[in-house]
Amino acid sequence: MANSFYVDPSRIAGGLTLWWTNDANVSIIEYEKHFIDTKLSVNEEEDWFMTFIYGPPYNEDKQAFWGSLSNLRSNTSDKWCIIRDSNIVTRPEDKSARIPFISSQASCYYDFLDRSCLMELLIKGGSFTWSVQRSEDEAILERLDRVLVSLEWSILPFETL
Repeated sequence: MANSFYVDPSRIAGGLTLWWTNDANVSIIEYEKHFIDTKLSVNEEEDWFMTFIYGPPYNEDKQAFWGSLSNLRSNTSDKWCIIRDSNIVTRPEDKSARIPFISSQASCYYDFLDRSCLMELLIKGGSFTWSVQRSEDEAILERLDRVLVSLEWSILPFETL
């Protein structure tokens, strides 16, 4: 890739790297240890916002993270797309393990969706995007990766995407 931007990891987790080709015009607007917020256009088409997330792995940091993220776009009519690994399981069916689903972690995520007027895009393929083998008999499977978009982004012409 011709261009890149890097955010250092925090403690033993995280870190973000963003690469893009010359046909994408990318401006870094803001970044923190858990996100890179950009404004971009592809092939000189209409500008829109895109935020790349690797959410905090520590439960005590999650609520503050979603609060700070919701402050990125005060104008809910912005064309905005978020690609995320939020480190939050948002529904019980998005987890396959003996470790229980924790609904309090998901509530801050759903509050963020409501405040930001975003919706999830449907995914094709497997149900889970992350796994770890804890023992020979126990694997943990979770869906952590999602794409969120504003209504304005979802109606962009296909050629722009």
